[in-house]
Amino acid sequence: MSIPCHIFDSALSAFDFNHWQYHFPVPDECSAKLLEGDHRRVLVWIENEGPYPMALMKSKTYWYVLINQDLRKKFKMQPEQVFTLKMEKDHSDYGHEMPEELQVLMDQDEEGEKYFKSLTPGKQRMMVYTVTKVKNPESRMKKALAIIHHLKLVKGKLDYKQLNEQIKYYNNL
Repeated sequence: MSIPCHIFDSALSAFDFNHWQYHFPVPDECSAKLLEGDHRRVLVWIENEGPYPMALMKSKTYWYVLINQDLRKKFKMQPEQVFTLKMEKDHSDYGHEMPEELQVLMDQDEEGEKYFKSLTPGKQRMMVYTVTKVKNPESRMKKALAIIHHLKLVKGKLDYKQLNEQIKYYNNL
């Protein structure tokens, strides 16, 4: 693994107008070095813990990374509290490591793989994350099966409501 290219302190901030309000501002000189065309994916370490896959976002006046509720709870974050962040470019294909269960299914199912690869990068990341976030290997396999089955049923046109029903069905098998 490469050494993070940027280390800086940032205070947890909040936007007044947005439900995704909690974020860490990123200094312009750091964001300029991390941006690669339209590629804004980064790996972030908070207080030397991580990496957490994120995306650089731009407000009207500065760059930032969003901080979800799970991270806020984990680090007991309070608004304006300062944390040390490390960042590097995320060169992974999906913003997360490809779960073995999903990869094995795609290796065995050309049609499922074709539909997965036809999804936008953001939708691919979401499908990978949906499987990755599950800790139990059996549950990961069920989610991966549900995703591949769903993609084949809908010929690659995601229907999230239907996908959630497929996941529930596979979870009950």
